[in-house]
Amino acid sequence: MSELELEPSVAVALFGDRIEVARAFTDSLAREGEERGLIGPLELPRLWTRHILNSVIAAPLFHGSVADIGSGAGLPGLVLAIARPDVEWTLVEPMERRITWLNEQVEALELANVTVVRARAEDVRPLAAFDVVTARAVSALRTLIPLTAPLVRDGGELTLLKGINVANEIEAAQKQVKKFRLTDVRVEILGEGVLPETTRVVRARVR
Repeated sequence: MSELELEPSVAVALFGDRIEVARAFTDSLAREGEERGLIGPLELPRLWTRHILNSVIAAPLFHGSVADIGSGAGLPGLVLAIARPDVEWTLVEPMERRITWLNEQVEALELANVTVVRARAEDVRPLAAFDVVTARAVSALRTLIPLTAPLVRDGGELTLLKGINVANEIEAAQKQVKKFRLTDVRVEILGEGVLPETTRVVRARVR
């Protein structure tokens, strides 16, 4: 079994007084994640860098009520909820075993600002309108925009964590950008000079 990556020193700066909660979550994910099918067998040596810090660096971008679509192991939803207890988070995930994990973590970490919903994104649609909707490593933008944009209130935001090919994804999703009335579509690169791997975020206003 590979060894868990040592906690990078920047983690304390990014989580502040929430660092102990972040450590507890990371330790649980390291212990149980592979066995429960939440993370792959090669993720432990880069768990902090690739997943925890990659998620928390985006924490300042969120406000009000936020939905995380396809929360999976809680990346980015649980990480962001730990860092931002002032924001209301709804974690949307269709798979029962992942829902069980998310609920266990919410209880163990005493995250009073989190609601876990077992559903597909399209099934949430009539029930809520959020200030911000996020997702990480779910699917390409042309597939993701139709799942996420309808959940955003008029004037709210999409804030989607994406990979290095994000510019190509935006180009391929122009039809969906127009159909779902996205404006001010842009890529923000977070963590330059702070993290070993930067985080790319697609942000857009939904009208």
